Amino acid sequence: MADKLSLDNLPDLLTVREVAEILRVSPLTIKRWGKRGKLPAIRINSRGDRRYKKEAVLWLLGITQKSSTSETQQSSY
Repeated sequence: MADKLSLDNLPDLLTVREVAEILRVSPLTIKRWGKRGKLPAIRINSRGDRRYKKEAVLWLLGITQKSSTSETQQSSY
């Protein structure tokens, strides 16, 4: 892949190859994790290509994004 992916500007849906590059594992490992439920895949188009949510990939890395609902609840007191 010519462009290096940055965690700061990831697309909302990632391909198998992109996820494998981010997590530094084989694309086959990503597919296996999908089958086991560790990293759920979204199937698109008639071929059934896999896409993965950015939030799920970041969660595997131990990175969680701030939730706007929890900030709203805290500021309402």
